[in-house]
Amino acid sequence: MWRGFVASIPLWVGMLPFGVVIGVLSAAKGLSFLETALMTSIVFAGSAQLVALEMWADPAPILAATVATLVVNIRMAPMGAALAPWLDRLRGWRLWGSLATLVDHSFAMAIAEQRAGGRDAGYLLGNGIGIWISWVVTVLAGHLGGGLLQVPPGHPLFFASIAAFLSILVPLWRGARVDALPWVVAGLVALAAHRAGWPVPLPLLLGTFAGAGLGAWIEMRGRGAPGWK
Repeated sequence: MWRGFVASIPLWVGMLPFGVVIGVLSAAKGLSFLETALMTSIVFAGSAQLVALEMWADPAPILAATVATLVVNIRMAPMGAALAPWLDRLRGWRLWGSLATLVDHSFAMAIAEQRAGGRDAGYLLGNGIGIWISWVVTVLAGHLGGGLLQVPPGHPLFFASIAAFLSILVPLWRGARVDALPWVVAGLVALAAHRAGWPVPLPLLLGTFAGAGLGAWIEMRGRGAPGWK
C-alpha cells in the first residue's frame, strides 16, 4: 500500500487544476463547503462530478443527473473485470476500499504493475488512497478560493489534467504498434462525436466502447479464441 501511495504522488500535479475547477464550480453553483466536501469524498469521480454540476439547477434534476453520471461511470465495470486477478482474492474493507478508490489513474497504474509481475493488490488500494487525498484537498481549495481564482478558459493550466491521463498510458504500452490502435480509435470516435455536437457524456461513452471493443477483439484474436477470425 505504501509503494502504491508513493507512486501516486507525481499524479497529484495533474489532479490540481481539475480539482480546483470542480471546487470553483461547486461554489458558483451554491454548494456549501460541507456539501462540496461530502460530494467529493464520497462520490470521488471527477468526470461524474463535473457532469452533475453542469446540470445542477433548482430544483435539482436528480433523475437526469443520475443517468448521466451512470453513463460516465459505466466504464468502471470493465476496469473491475480487468483487475479480477487481484480483486478476486480480496475480502471486506480491502475489497470495498479498493473499489471505492478506483479511478482511471489507479487502474492504469495497477495494470502496469500487474504486467510487471506485481502480485500485491495493496498497491491498488494505496494508489487509490493517495489520489483520493489529493482530489479532496484540491477540490476544497478551489471551493475556498472561489471567485479569487481568475483563470481564463483555454489556459494552459487546464491541460495538466489531460497530460496526467496521457502520462499514465506510457507504462501500459507494451511496445507493439497494435496496442496503441484502440487508444487512437477511442480518441477519434470521441472527438468526432464532440464535433458533431453530441451532448456530454455521449462522446466519452462512445469513445470508451469503441476503444474497448477494438482492444478486446485484438486481444481475443491474438489468443486464438474459438470463433474469432
